Amino acid sequence: MDNIKLAPLILIFVEVAKKESFTAAAKKLGLSKSAVSQQIRRLEEATGQQLLIRNTRGLVLTSVGKALLARSELLSQQLSLTLTELSSAKAQPSGSFKVAVPPFFEKGFVVPALRQLCLEFPLLTPEIVVSGTWLDLIEHNLDATIFGGHLQDSNYRALSIGKVSEIFCASRRYIKEQGELTKIENLPEHKFIATAWQHDELQLFDNALNNKHLVKVTHSAKVNTLMTALELVLNDMGVALLPEFLVQPHLAEGSIERVIPDTRGRAWHFYFLHKYQGEKPIHLTRFYELFRYYFAKSNI
Repeated sequence: MDNIKLAPLILIFVEVAKKESFTAAAKKLGLSKSAVSQQIRRLEEATGQQLLIRNTRGLVLTSVGKALLARSELLSQQLSLTLTELSSAKAQPSGSFKVAVPPFFEKGFVVPALRQLCLEFPLLTPEIVVSGTWLDLIEHNLDATIFGGHLQDSNYRALSIGKVSEIFCASRRYIKEQGELTKIENLPEHKFIATAWQHDELQLFDNALNNKHLVKVTHSAKVNTLMTALELVLNDMGVALLPEFLVQPHLAEGSIERVIPDTRGRAWHFYFLHKYQGEKPIHLTRFYELFRYYFAKSNI
């Protein structure tokens, strides 16, 4: 299999997959619809795998197609960035790049994004400030900050990253000892571990984040960080309402389980804030792209 010959076909596939349309991808690429379709067919023949399913509603990715998109999307972005750098002839970004992030965002999002950023811009020196509270960009000399919840009024620019919703979790041992928990009505019978922002009344929704209702709870323990709440759950101390991405690895390995599966907490909107009113530095734009990529990947 000639990887060099397949590279252009993969880039065309990424556009088709992202837009879910041959027509839209062809317009973006400046090609005819038939040419794009032919290139996708060549890629499928070369790999021996069906990547797309064509139906009356449009295009659907197969499981192989989804895997290829996940591995190829960064390739497309890196190529676009490289060409942008060559055409702009701008100096390589260098110096400190200081970012403030919430306490639970380092491992899965910030560090992978910064690692890739530093590979592409090796003269940058990243500085990560972990904070659970709002930090002003100018006051703390920050290039960017990632913030969740209601935005304060300011002159800063806010770019959407996405939303994170919460689910109820408990350890297998706790469930075995205290009994199954499938209905919200039975929550008061269990030990509830609360975070600092969860009060005696919880805002709860169905899985589509509709049908808001309030439920009163009694706290068996209260913590001020999500990681502490997670540790209490892992140590069989009760039920907690935690961000889904945070508990996903533990759900996958089976150390904890989701309880009250038809109910979830509120969705928190996260933003990427910066202080540039005009054109942003290229490395700032790239970090935002990378962060969104890893954020979206964790919420699939």
